[in-house]
Amino acid sequence: MNLESEVKQLWENRDSLDFQDKDVVNPIRETIALLDDGTLRVAEINSQDEVTVSEWIKQAILLLFRISELQAYELGPFEYFDKLPLKTGYREKGVRVVPGASARFGSFIDKGAILMPSYVNIGARVGSDTMVDTWATVGSCAQVGERVHLAGGVGIGGVLEPANAVPVVIEDDVMIGSRCMITQGARVGKGSVVGEGTILNPAIPVIDSFSGEEISRGKIPAWCVAVGASRKRQYPGGEFYLPCVLVIRHLTEGERHDKAQLNEILRLNGISAS
Repeated sequence: MNLESEVKQLWENRDSLDFQDKDVVNPIRETIALLDDGTLRVAEINSQDEVTVSEWIKQAILLLFRISELQAYELGPFEYFDKLPLKTGYREKGVRVVPGASARFGSFIDKGAILMPSYVNIGARVGSDTMVDTWATVGSCAQVGERVHLAGGVGIGGVLEPANAVPVVIEDDVMIGSRCMITQGARVGKGSVVGEGTILNPAIPVIDSFSGEEISRGKIPAWCVAVGASRKRQYPGGEFYLPCVLVIRHLTEGERHDKAQLNEILRLNGISAS
């Protein structure tokens, strides 16, 4: 059997497995090792522009927690007590990691990425030349593209269960402003800029500020500038404001903003950049 078939079979019989059996342990650990070095990935965008999930890889991650035991270990002055080790070998991988940053084994950090004091969980993928800034988090199985900037305090949500759940996807060349929360399988399209403090999940409408039309739910389109906003709704108990995301500018494909240009766009709309 190939690795995928082995893991699927183990998953089907997970409640009766002997986790001391090497025939059980080896396929799980091999899958996680391939995830860690970037050979495998939990999710990707297909030719129809849809996010597809490799459920069996998520199943391997869930099984890994079953076969692993809590243990204490030390890295420099820090002590940890967890079921999974942290990644190592950053110099060989060409990744810059500032003290205070950590990534679990089973996540993939591509060459040229920079991890400020931050956290990347198992199954997540961080593309080349991407900056994960101070106190930003990249949750389980989240997919972050190349040349992305996750500014300070950004929360990229994770999802492990159910195994077919779509993770958060941040495409290439995206800038996510400070304290944004992108969760529950939301998606940010290539080249877009998201103003600080924006909350995006599949229940939050994305609205075009020029037409007033709802573009999508939980998906910011490619090559635009989007900010957090709210819209008024009438309820029996009164008027209330619910969150939305407002697209305030459409960019030409390939167009990039430097900091001054970004600040000007957001300042004109009464919002500060990160």
